[in-house]
Amino acid sequence: MNIDSILDHLHLSKDLLHIVVILTLAWFLLALSRKLIRLFRDYMNTRADSAEEIRRIETLARVIRYVSTVVISLVAGMLALSELGISIAPILGAAGVVGLAVGFGAQSLIKDYFNGFFLLLENQIRQGDVVEVCGKTGTVEDITLRYVCLRDIEGSVHYIPNGQILLVTNKSRDYAYALIDVSVAYRENIDEVYTIIKKVGSAMRADVVIGAKILEDIEVQGVQDWGDSAVIVRCRFKTIALEQWDVRRTFLGQLKQAFDAQGIEIPYPHLTIYAGQDKQGLAPAFRIEDNREPLQS
Repeated sequence: MNIDSILDHLHLSKDLLHIVVILTLAWFLLALSRKLIRLFRDYMNTRADSAEEIRRIETLARVIRYVSTVVISLVAGMLALSELGISIAPILGAAGVVGLAVGFGAQSLIKDYFNGFFLLLENQIRQGDVVEVCGKTGTVEDITLRYVCLRDIEGSVHYIPNGQILLVTNKSRDYAYALIDVSVAYRENIDEVYTIIKKVGSAMRADVVIGAKILEDIEVQGVQDWGDSAVIVRCRFKTIALEQWDVRRTFLGQLKQAFDAQGIEIPYPHLTIYAGQDKQGLAPAFRIEDNREPLQS
Protein backbone atom coordinates (compact mmCIF):
# COMPACT_ATOMS: atom_id res chain seq x y z
CA MET A 1 0.00 0.00 0.00
CA ASN A 2 1.61 3.26 -1.12
CA ILE A 3 1.50 6.62 0.59
CA ASP A 4 -1.18 8.05 -1.71
CA SER A 5 -3.63 5.24 -1.02
CA ILE A 6 -2.99 5.58 2.69
CA LEU A 7 -3.68 9.32 2.53
CA ASP A 8 -6.82 8.78 0.47
CA HIS A 9 -7.98 6.20 2.98
CA LEU A 10 -7.31 8.55 5.86
CA HIS A 11 -9.07 11.40 4.05
CA LEU A 12 -12.10 9.21 3.38
CA SER A 13 -12.15 8.07 6.98
CA LYS A 14 -11.96 11.68 8.11
CA ASP A 15 -14.89 12.63 5.85
CA LEU A 16 -16.94 9.72 7.13
CA LEU A 17 -16.12 10.74 10.69
CA HIS A 18 -17.28 14.29 9.93
CA ILE A 19 -20.53 12.95 8.47
CA VAL A 20 -21.10 10.78 11.52
CA VAL A 21 -20.45 13.79 13.76
CA ILE A 22 -22.85 15.93 11.71
CA LEU A 23 -25.61 13.31 11.83
CA THR A 24 -25.02 12.76 15.54
CA LEU A 25 -25.25 16.49 16.21
CA ALA A 26 -28.39 16.69 14.10
CA TRP A 27 -29.96 13.85 16.09
CA PHE A 28 -28.94 15.54 19.34
CA LEU A 29 -30.36 18.90 18.21
CA LEU A 30 -33.62 17.27 17.15
CA ALA A 31 -33.95 15.57 20.54
CA LEU A 32 -32.96 18.77 22.35
CA SER A 33 -35.39 20.94 20.37
CA ARG A 34 -38.26 18.55 21.06
CA LYS A 35 -37.43 18.47 24.76
CA LEU A 36 -37.20 22.28 24.94
CA ILE A 37 -40.46 22.67 23.04
CA ARG A 38 -42.13 20.18 25.39
CA LEU A 39 -40.80 21.97 28.47
CA PHE A 40 -41.91 25.33 27.09
CA ARG A 41 -45.34 23.90 26.29
CA ASP A 42 -45.74 22.47 29.79
CA TYR A 43 -44.59 25.74 31.34
CA MET A 44 -47.05 27.79 29.29
CA ASN A 45 -49.86 25.33 30.06
CA THR A 46 -49.35 25.93 33.78
CA ARG A 47 -49.79 29.66 33.18
CA ALA A 48 -52.77 29.33 30.85
CA ASP A 49 -56.03 30.80 32.08
CA SER A 50 -58.44 28.64 30.10
CA ALA A 51 -58.83 25.46 28.08
CA GLU A 52 -58.87 27.55 24.90
CA GLU A 53 -55.43 28.94 25.73
CA ILE A 54 -54.10 25.43 26.36
CA ARG A 55 -55.38 24.30 22.95
CA ARG A 56 -53.65 27.23 21.28
CA ILE A 57 -50.35 26.40 23.01
CA GLU A 58 -50.64 22.77 21.90
CA THR A 59 -51.23 23.81 18.29
CA LEU A 60 -48.32 26.26 18.23
CA ALA A 61 -45.99 23.70 19.87
CA ARG A 62 -46.83 21.16 17.20
CA VAL A 63 -46.14 23.62 14.38
CA ILE A 64 -42.84 24.81 15.93
CA ARG A 65 -41.73 21.19 16.36
CA TYR A 66 -42.48 20.51 12.68
CA VAL A 67 -40.59 23.61 11.48
CA SER A 68 -37.55 22.91 13.69
CA THR A 69 -37.37 19.32 12.43
CA VAL A 70 -37.40 20.44 8.80
CA VAL A 71 -34.75 23.15 9.33
CA ILE A 72 -32.34 20.91 11.27
CA SER A 73 -32.74 18.08 8.76
CA LEU A 74 -32.06 20.36 5.78
CA VAL A 75 -28.97 21.92 7.35
CA ALA A 76 -27.58 18.51 8.35
CA GLY A 77 -28.22 17.13 4.88
CA MET A 78 -26.42 20.02 3.16
CA LEU A 79 -23.42 19.74 5.51
CA ALA A 80 -23.20 15.99 4.92
CA LEU A 81 -23.25 16.51 1.15
CA SER A 82 -20.51 19.12 1.49
CA GLU A 83 -18.32 16.64 3.41
CA LEU A 84 -18.77 14.10 0.62
CA GLY A 85 -17.33 16.60 -1.81
CA ILE A 86 -20.62 17.48 -3.42
CA SER A 87 -20.84 21.23 -3.86
CA ILE A 88 -24.09 22.53 -2.48
CA ALA A 89 -23.84 25.86 -4.35
CA PRO A 90 -25.16 24.36 -7.62
CA ILE A 91 -27.79 22.50 -5.63
CA LEU A 92 -28.92 25.72 -3.98
CA GLY A 93 -28.90 27.50 -7.34
CA ALA A 94 -30.87 24.71 -8.98
CA ALA A 95 -33.21 24.64 -6.01
CA GLY A 96 -33.78 28.36 -6.45
CA VAL A 97 -34.66 27.93 -10.12
CA VAL A 98 -36.82 24.91 -9.41
CA GLY A 99 -38.41 26.74 -6.51
CA LEU A 100 -39.25 29.66 -8.78
CA ALA A 101 -40.77 27.35 -11.36
CA VAL A 102 -42.66 25.38 -8.75
CA GLY A 103 -43.77 28.63 -7.14
CA PHE A 104 -45.70 29.61 -10.25
CA GLY A 105 -47.28 26.19 -10.47
CA ALA A 106 -47.94 25.81 -6.76
CA GLN A 107 -49.20 29.24 -5.80
CA SER A 108 -52.19 27.72 -4.04
CA LEU A 109 -49.89 25.54 -1.92
CA ILE A 110 -47.75 28.54 -0.95
CA LYS A 111 -50.91 30.48 -0.17
CA ASP A 112 -52.04 27.62 2.08
CA TYR A 113 -48.83 27.86 4.12
CA PHE A 114 -48.93 31.65 4.43
CA ASN A 115 -52.58 31.67 5.45
CA GLY A 116 -51.97 28.82 7.88
CA PHE A 117 -49.11 30.72 9.50
CA PHE A 118 -51.27 33.80 10.09
CA LEU A 119 -54.23 31.72 11.28
CA LEU A 120 -52.00 30.35 14.02
CA LEU A 121 -50.17 33.60 14.69
CA GLU A 122 -53.39 35.61 15.08
CA ASN A 123 -55.02 32.84 17.14
CA GLN A 124 -58.07 32.64 14.88
CA ILE A 125 -58.47 28.87 15.12
CA ARG A 126 -57.36 26.40 17.77
CA GLN A 127 -57.65 22.65 18.08
CA GLY A 128 -60.99 21.79 19.69
CA ASP A 129 -62.76 24.97 18.53
CA VAL A 130 -66.13 24.80 16.79
CA VAL A 131 -65.84 26.97 13.68
CA GLU A 132 -67.54 27.68 10.38
CA VAL A 133 -65.23 27.99 7.37
CA CYS A 134 -65.97 27.67 3.66
CA GLY A 135 -69.60 26.78 4.39
CA LYS A 136 -68.65 23.88 6.70
CA THR A 137 -69.23 23.84 10.45
CA GLY A 138 -67.55 21.43 12.82
CA THR A 139 -64.99 20.79 15.53
CA VAL A 140 -61.35 21.48 14.66
CA GLU A 141 -59.60 18.12 15.02
CA ASP A 142 -56.31 19.23 13.50
CA ILE A 143 -54.76 22.40 12.13
CA THR A 144 -51.50 22.58 10.20
CA LEU A 145 -49.79 25.14 8.02
CA ARG A 146 -51.55 23.61 5.01
CA TYR A 147 -55.09 22.69 6.05
CA VAL A 148 -57.76 22.69 8.75
CA CYS A 149 -59.43 19.38 9.58
CA LEU A 150 -63.09 19.68 10.68
CA ARG A 151 -65.47 16.97 11.90
CA ASP A 152 -69.11 18.00 11.51
CA ILE A 153 -72.12 16.96 13.58
CA GLU A 154 -72.72 13.92 11.36
CA GLY A 155 -69.15 12.70 11.89
CA SER A 156 -67.95 13.58 8.38
CA VAL A 157 -64.38 14.89 8.21
CA HIS A 158 -63.59 17.91 6.01
CA TYR A 159 -60.05 18.91 5.01
CA ILE A 160 -60.07 22.59 4.07
CA PRO A 161 -56.93 24.14 2.54
CA ASN A 162 -55.93 27.28 4.41
CA GLY A 163 -55.65 29.22 1.15
CA GLN A 164 -59.42 28.88 0.62
CA ILE A 165 -60.30 30.28 4.04
CA LEU A 166 -61.46 33.88 3.63
CA LEU A 167 -63.78 34.09 6.63
CA VAL A 168 -63.61 32.29 9.97
CA THR A 169 -66.63 32.15 12.29
CA ASN A 170 -65.46 30.86 15.66
CA LYS A 171 -68.25 29.69 17.96
CA SER A 172 -65.96 28.77 20.88
CA ARG A 173 -64.60 32.06 22.21
CA ASP A 174 -65.37 33.23 25.74
CA TYR A 175 -69.19 33.04 25.65
CA ALA A 176 -72.14 32.56 23.30
CA TYR A 177 -75.82 33.46 23.01
CA ALA A 178 -78.67 30.99 22.68
CA LEU A 179 -80.97 33.01 20.41
CA ILE A 180 -84.59 31.84 20.48
CA ASP A 181 -87.63 33.00 18.50
CA VAL A 182 -90.92 32.00 20.15
CA SER A 183 -94.12 31.92 18.07
CA VAL A 184 -97.49 32.58 19.74
CA ALA A 185 -100.97 33.16 18.35
CA TYR A 186 -102.18 36.69 17.67
CA ARG A 187 -104.95 36.28 20.23
CA GLU A 188 -102.52 35.73 23.12
CA ASN A 189 -101.65 38.44 25.64
CA ILE A 190 -98.02 39.42 25.00
CA ASP A 191 -97.39 40.47 28.62
CA GLU A 192 -98.53 37.04 29.80
CA VAL A 193 -96.19 35.41 27.27
CA TYR A 194 -93.30 37.54 28.56
CA THR A 195 -94.06 36.47 32.13
CA ILE A 196 -94.06 32.76 31.26
CA ILE A 197 -90.81 33.06 29.29
CA LYS A 198 -89.07 34.81 32.20
CA LYS A 199 -90.44 32.28 34.68
CA VAL A 200 -89.08 29.35 32.65
CA GLY A 201 -85.76 31.15 32.20
CA SER A 202 -85.44 31.79 35.94
CA ALA A 203 -86.21 28.13 36.71
CA MET A 204 -83.48 27.04 34.31
CA ARG A 205 -81.00 29.49 35.84
CA ALA A 206 -81.73 28.00 39.27
CA ASP A 207 -81.26 24.43 38.06
CA VAL A 208 -78.05 22.79 39.26
CA VAL A 209 -77.15 21.17 35.93
CA ILE A 210 -78.36 23.49 33.17
CA GLY A 211 -77.91 26.61 35.31
CA ALA A 212 -74.15 26.08 35.39
CA LYS A 213 -74.10 26.64 31.63
CA ILE A 214 -76.00 29.96 31.79
CA LEU A 215 -74.06 33.14 32.55
CA GLU A 216 -76.92 35.68 32.83
CA ASP A 217 -80.69 35.78 33.27
CA ILE A 218 -82.80 35.39 30.15
CA GLU A 219 -83.15 38.57 28.08
CA VAL A 220 -86.58 39.07 26.50
CA GLN A 221 -86.02 41.47 23.62
CA GLY A 222 -89.67 41.77 22.64
CA VAL A 223 -91.75 41.29 19.50
CA GLN A 224 -89.35 40.57 16.65
CA ASP A 225 -91.86 40.20 13.81
CA TRP A 226 -95.46 39.69 12.76
CA GLY A 227 -95.55 36.40 10.93
CA ASP A 228 -98.27 35.08 8.63
CA SER A 229 -99.93 33.19 11.49
CA ALA A 230 -97.97 34.10 14.63
CA VAL A 231 -96.36 36.86 16.65
CA ILE A 232 -92.61 36.24 16.93
CA VAL A 233 -91.09 37.01 20.34
CA ARG A 234 -87.28 37.01 20.54
CA CYS A 235 -85.27 36.17 23.65
CA ARG A 236 -81.77 34.94 24.40
CA PHE A 237 -79.50 33.41 27.05
CA LYS A 238 -75.86 34.29 27.55
CA THR A 239 -74.11 30.95 27.96
CA ILE A 240 -70.74 29.30 28.21
CA ALA A 241 -69.22 28.82 24.76
CA LEU A 242 -70.47 25.67 22.98
CA GLU A 243 -73.32 25.23 25.46
CA GLN A 244 -75.79 27.50 23.65
CA TRP A 245 -77.39 24.63 21.72
CA ASP A 246 -78.05 22.53 24.81
CA VAL A 247 -79.52 25.53 26.64
CA ARG A 248 -81.74 26.32 23.65
CA ARG A 249 -83.09 22.77 23.39
CA THR A 250 -83.79 22.59 27.12
CA PHE A 251 -85.55 25.97 27.11
CA LEU A 252 -87.80 25.09 24.17
CA GLY A 253 -88.80 21.81 25.82
CA GLN A 254 -89.68 23.45 29.15
CA LEU A 255 -91.42 26.40 27.47
CA LYS A 256 -93.65 24.02 25.50
CA GLN A 257 -94.75 22.40 28.75
CA ALA A 258 -95.38 25.82 30.35
CA PHE A 259 -97.41 27.02 27.34
CA ASP A 260 -99.51 23.84 27.42
CA ALA A 261 -100.17 24.28 31.13
CA GLN A 262 -101.30 27.90 30.65
CA GLY A 263 -103.24 27.29 27.43
CA ILE A 264 -100.96 29.47 25.30
CA GLU A 265 -101.40 28.58 21.64
CA ILE A 266 -98.34 27.77 19.54
CA PRO A 267 -99.91 28.33 16.12
CA TYR A 268 -99.48 26.57 12.85
CA PRO A 269 -99.93 28.35 9.49
CA HIS A 270 -103.53 29.43 8.78
CA LEU A 271 -105.06 30.43 5.46
CA THR A 272 -108.13 32.67 5.34
CA ILE A 273 -109.80 33.06 1.91
CA TYR A 274 -111.68 36.35 1.37
CA ALA A 275 -114.18 36.21 -1.50
CA GLY A 276 -114.83 39.94 -1.55
CA GLN A 277 -117.99 42.05 -1.07
CA ASP A 278 -119.85 44.60 -3.16
CA LYS A 279 -120.17 48.16 -1.87
CA GLN A 280 -123.54 47.47 -0.27
CA GLY A 281 -122.26 44.34 1.49
CA LEU A 282 -124.95 42.17 -0.11
CA ALA A 283 -122.71 39.60 -1.77
CA PRO A 284 -123.51 35.99 -0.75
CA ALA A 285 -121.23 34.15 1.61
CA PHE A 286 -118.30 32.33 0.08
CA ARG A 287 -118.93 28.59 -0.18
CA ILE A 288 -116.83 25.65 -1.30
CA GLU A 289 -118.78 22.81 -2.86
CA ASP A 290 -117.38 19.30 -2.75
CA ASN A 291 -118.47 17.54 -5.96
CA ARG A 292 -116.36 14.45 -5.44
CA GLU A 293 -118.21 11.16 -5.71
CA PRO A 294 -118.21 8.95 -2.60
CA LEU A 295 -115.77 6.09 -2.48
CA GLN A 296 -117.22 2.70 -3.37
CA SER A 297 -116.97 0.11 -0.65
